[in-house]
Amino acid sequence: MTSTKGTSGPARLRLGVNIDHVATVRNARGAAYPDPLRAARLAEAAGADGITAHLREDRRHISDADIAALREHLIVPLNLEMAATPEMQAIALRHRPHAVCIVPEKREERTTEGGLEVAREENRLAHFIAPLRDAGCRVSLFIAADAAQVESAARIGAAVVELHTGAYCDLHCEGKIAERDAELARLRDMAALADSLGLEVHAGHGLTYETVAPIAALPQVKELNIGHFLIGEAIFVGLEAAITKMRARMDAARAGA
Repeated sequence: MTSTKGTSGPARLRLGVNIDHVATVRNARGAAYPDPLRAARLAEAAGADGITAHLREDRRHISDADIAALREHLIVPLNLEMAATPEMQAIALRHRPHAVCIVPEKREERTTEGGLEVAREENRLAHFIAPLRDAGCRVSLFIAADAAQVESAARIGAAVVELHTGAYCDLHCEGKIAERDAELARLRDMAALADSLGLEVHAGHGLTYETVAPIAALPQVKELNIGHFLIGEAIFVGLEAAITKMRARMDAARAGA
């Protein structure tokens, strides 16, 4: 899954399913269920192209044991989201997941609140990701739609950037159409810039059935990572049905329907 400079063809858009909030429900009672691995296997069967799990420093949802189980039993690739800390680097090097996505992390935040600051931390992040890349992990940086961040990601040797779609989704939900469209334009421009620099382009955060189509239609985007909405929707229709519907919306948008 290496990127090729300037590639933006009509290849099938991949879907990574984030199973963090299955673990959130489990941890609310301190029980052994629901099991994130079971959710990941259901997602595989429903057509997910990968599984994403964020191992936070405070272990509020996904646990170390979850990562070990996912790494051992998954058929599709595992994308480990994590902060740029020595502890997390050691865990990634021990398990060697297919992909590692570096995200910003604040202990008090409810969810990831923005993109990684790459431009001001090029030297530190370059040294941080080098061992991961050498170990065979595809390294991704979760960033805002900002040219300085994209260009820095390319300079330090990341293989992938994942564009943060949270602001776009929030503006849509708030009915701020002009601001939403401006953010979508930034995402479109930064996807094109990243692709031109040889970076593979992913996107994610906050995507729903209502907001996914314009992002899925961006030709440079190769993968979407979606979790919270799918796990919530699964309460009502089941995980397979939720994923199948999202997959259909993504495919229709990519096909120009």
